[in-house]
Amino acid sequence: MNSLVMPRPLWMTIAAWICAIGLVTSASRDLLFSEARDIEVWLGFEIRGWLAILTAPVHWAILGVGAWGFWTQRAWIVRLSAAYAFYVALSHLIWSEVSPNGRGWPIGLLQALAISAVAVLLLRAGRTRPEGPLSPQ
Repeated sequence: MNSLVMPRPLWMTIAAWICAIGLVTSASRDLLFSEARDIEVWLGFEIRGWLAILTAPVHWAILGVGAWGFWTQRAWIVRLSAAYAFYVALSHLIWSEVSPNGRGWPIGLLQALAISAVAVLLLRAGRTRPEGPLSPQ
């Protein structure tokens, strides 16, 4: 184990905070408001009722792992979070078309492109670090 600890890049700190705030917000909303608790979206499709309630903790776990991975500078978190961002982009495109609450595929496509740009930026930022590589754990 390397005793030299690399300082965490600012972008990883920001990503960790975004995941942590998302976790607190999502869990609080799901636990406190029935209209939020009764619906989850997976791959762009809305699920409701008990299935939504049972799968909500999966979303919380994803955000928790993201916060922990970015905060502790795990090398795998960059690729994993980029893959998740691409998944979310596809989900926005699908949801915009199939959900009665969606605004159609043109808006979904714009959302998907914006979210995909974030995924690309994550991949580029994680490729190299001026101070050295991310920890491989």
